[in-house]
Amino acid sequence: MPFRLLECALSLIPLLKKPIEKIARHDPDLARQLRRALTSVPLNVAEARRRIGRDRGHLFRIALGSAAEVDAALRVALGWGYVDASDVAEPLAVLDQVQAMAWSAAR
Repeated sequence: MPFRLLECALSLIPLLKKPIEKIARHDPDLARQLRRALTSVPLNVAEARRRIGRDRGHLFRIALGSAAEVDAALRVALGWGYVDASDVAEPLAVLDQVQAMAWSAAR
């Protein structure tokens, strides 16, 4: 599952490129925070794949937290009207899968 999780997390980057560009036009700080959180997810998953013991679960939990931050940032952007629901529907669906897999891996 960690390999599928990594691939799924990486697939979010191209899906969110245009929405992040739209967000950046209105709120550059939110766009930067979203990019950092989005980048953190696959980086922590990749590192966790090479660890054993408690470190492994800890890194999956960090990835899960970053995924939750991406989710919240997208919902904030929706709330402010920076993006439309159609801009983030697919990324949010993929993000839900990422969160489910990360939660399972972190246990």
